[in-house]
Amino acid sequence: MFTKRTLVAGIATAAALTMALTACAGESSTPAAGGTDAGAATSLADFGTLADLEAAAKAEGALNVIALPRDWANYGAVLDAFSAKYPEITITEQSPDVSSAEEIQAAKTNAGLDTAPDVFDLGLTVALQNTDQFAPYQVATWDDIPDALKEASGLFVGDYGGYMSIGYDSSKYAAPAAIDDLLGADYKGAVAINGDPTQAGAAFAAVGLATVQSGGTLDDFQPGIDFFSELNAAGNMLKLDVTTATVASGETPVVFDWDYLNAAHQADNKNWKVTILPGTGYAGYYNQAINREAPNPAAARLWQEFLYSDEGQNLWLAGGARPVRAEAMAEAGTIDEKLFAALPDAPEDTVVPSEEQSTAAGELLGEKWAAAVN
Repeated sequence: MFTKRTLVAGIATAAALTMALTACAGESSTPAAGGTDAGAATSLADFGTLADLEAAAKAEGALNVIALPRDWANYGAVLDAFSAKYPEITITEQSPDVSSAEEIQAAKTNAGLDTAPDVFDLGLTVALQNTDQFAPYQVATWDDIPDALKEASGLFVGDYGGYMSIGYDSSKYAAPAAIDDLLGADYKGAVAINGDPTQAGAAFAAVGLATVQSGGTLDDFQPGIDFFSELNAAGNMLKLDVTTATVASGETPVVFDWDYLNAAHQADNKNWKVTILPGTGYAGYYNQAINREAPNPAAARLWQEFLYSDEGQNLWLAGGARPVRAEAMAEAGTIDEKLFAALPDAPEDTVVPSEEQSTAAGELLGEKWAAAVN
């Protein structure tokens, strides 16, 4: 059963896939202070102490991040907090609005250059497809992270998560009581998803939600594709990428997105409300990974340590997302209890796709999505 505060129970269905992956060695790089090869370091112990890692990262003086919109899960505050803690490290925020798939492409295009991304933030499907691009690393708080949410060697690790939801401008639209309500005339030209489901994790999850809300299972995303085809045929589907600006302006008044992203829009539209549909829910975590050819390998590892520290995890919570270490932090008394208690209720019956289901769904979407919504 799910609690309103954690996704761990549902993600346990994916445990086997993360444990089955075989670790690969990271690329060698310039030795850090003290002779440590930062690019080959697989844990903090390889540097010695956190202070040693901090010194190595400060010596590099740079960190390249990609696909981190500042209004996504409180990333603006996360980036600013890291910069305040380590002013010696200049963060370059590259292409904040690109998809998970485009992050990987950027790493390949810029391989060997100082401009290559050091780290990734990825949906599970893209992470599973690109493990050879990652360097294994286990953060100091590794033991607090449930096994179901991390690849065994640390190639990629879940960090923050949520439930697929529907956000809507309550001054113009009623809350949908069921997904089929969105097919009605009241939602004409109003419903958007966050990106292309063949490339973006949030859009992929929207099709997954539509699948299970339409009587299907994650073994076959066709019912979800059919739903959006019908939504498009009814003239209700908007072909716009969802951003803070499109919500604030009213261009995207009804949105499928993660609950924490939809909740963030309440700051831009006082009438914006968020609902998680009754019935079967769809949950997921985003994953952190280090580029095996990171130009700043020590800074990349320090970034990971920060994200999985108590400070970093509470910053996700402040953005309405569920941090992966939530249960361990609650037990230790290091979580922000007020924010933790304020997380919205979520469905008890919730699904998460396995590796095989994600792969099959991605292939099916690649074959049929464009024709279904054009």
